[in-house]
Amino acid sequence: MEVTRSICDRYLEMFKPRRIVGNPSYEELREWAFEKGGVITEFGNLAVTTNVRNRIAKFTEIVMGDLSAEDDHLCRQVFEYLRDKEMIQLDRVMCRTPSFKRNCRVYVTADYPRIPLMWGNTLFPSEGGEPDFITITVAEWPEKKTLVFPEAGFTLILGSDYKGENKKAMLRQVMYQAKKQGNLGLHAASKIIRVFREGRIKDYGFLLFGLSGTGKTALSCHSHWLRPPERVTIRQDDVVIFKGDGSAVGTEESFYLKTDGLEPNSQPLLYAAAISPRAILENVCVDPETGRVDFFDTTLTSNGRAMIKRRDIAFTDNDIDLEKVDFVIFITRRSDILPPVARLSPEWAAAAFMLGESVETSAGDPTQAGKALRVVGTNPFIVGSEEAEGNSFLNILRNNPDIRCFLLNTGKVGGADRGQKITVKDSVKILEMIARDSIVWQKDNFWGYEVPVEIPGIDLSRFKLDRYYSEDQIHGMSKDLKQERVEWLSQFKRLDKDIFNAIMS
Repeated sequence: MEVTRSICDRYLEMFKPRRIVGNPSYEELREWAFEKGGVITEFGNLAVTTNVRNRIAKFTEIVMGDLSAEDDHLCRQVFEYLRDKEMIQLDRVMCRTPSFKRNCRVYVTADYPRIPLMWGNTLFPSEGGEPDFITITVAEWPEKKTLVFPEAGFTLILGSDYKGENKKAMLRQVMYQAKKQGNLGLHAASKIIRVFREGRIKDYGFLLFGLSGTGKTALSCHSHWLRPPERVTIRQDDVVIFKGDGSAVGTEESFYLKTDGLEPNSQPLLYAAAISPRAILENVCVDPETGRVDFFDTTLTSNGRAMIKRRDIAFTDNDIDLEKVDFVIFITRRSDILPPVARLSPEWAAAAFMLGESVETSAGDPTQAGKALRVVGTNPFIVGSEEAEGNSFLNILRNNPDIRCFLLNTGKVGGADRGQKITVKDSVKILEMIARDSIVWQKDNFWGYEVPVEIPGIDLSRFKLDRYYSEDQIHGMSKDLKQERVEWLSQFKRLDKDIFNAIMS
């Protein structure tokens, strides 16, 4: 896409702000963010409030060729505006594996130091060199717009001071580069669960897919209450690169967790990290006089966040990569007939990847929170062909037949209003028992995948569908859901036929 690169080169030549503050220190950025309205909490960490409190997905445009005349005019206006502005430049490195390392640079207008402060804590210190990816953020621009130029590694963010926009700008770029190299960038967390199995202690690598707000971070950052020598090792919570050999390369040095309802009993590891002095709270209710933090108050937003360092989370280590993936977990959040967990064939797993079933959360579009939706790969940041990613995912599974895949429901069974909640405690126990290979399965002849008959530590009678629906209702809802899935997959004309056939069992 030489056209796209030449367009971006022309814009970057126009980028001549009045002054650039190059790579200020963490301490300087923190002080500036505090002066710009930050609050020091009772825990000694910094809390900031943004004007935009979720991603501006519906205002995001992927540019793979020529830019429209309207957008070209907009870009020229922006770069002319920046000639009189002071900007902060910050350089960081994404990934630690040498062949995947990428130099990342952000420029942010100087009135918004909290953005480079939080983003800078996301990645690794700069090692010098020219940037592979550049993001320019003009948070005060009156129009919301994100223009993504994947072939040039360039993103322009307008009208948003939400840190997640900058975070995803870089991650979107690295996922696209991974795709071009024959790998697969995934919106997935990673961890290791070490348990006794067949009399031996062994490590099992997990990938956990899921849209923001469905429990991905909560489950990846959980200890499962294991006792030595059993334990977990937490690696990543957002984006990894899945390689053809079944390994997963990490990308980031911090976690960006939702804080709504965060408390120490159900999430002790995340709670402890969120109250660390190194954490930065974003859009969390904090009393400006006393600094008291209330993770249950959603007055500002239900998408309150904490940027936490990996080293502040117990059970992390110095590695961010996963040497071997043993289990893939697709996290969904439904409230109807889907069981708490199902075991999938490789073809069904690729179908689950393409179906991307979940619900909208406040991280994406707060006005649609709770609404059922489908996002391929549970990854809103895919650039280019989606079916190509589904086919690639299936190929990796076929080339690594020891990887087992599961669909995990973190919602309810039996209806949103009266159904049985699948708790965090249920889900972490299920993951533990997957690692131990202690679940008894039977095939569901209607769906073609396997469902649990017995899970140690969980009373499955709570989730029996006949407690909530009549036989006719179950049959009707199952038939309707299968038809919805068929219609969704039918749009992908180049999808491996075995993926489509998996849901037709």
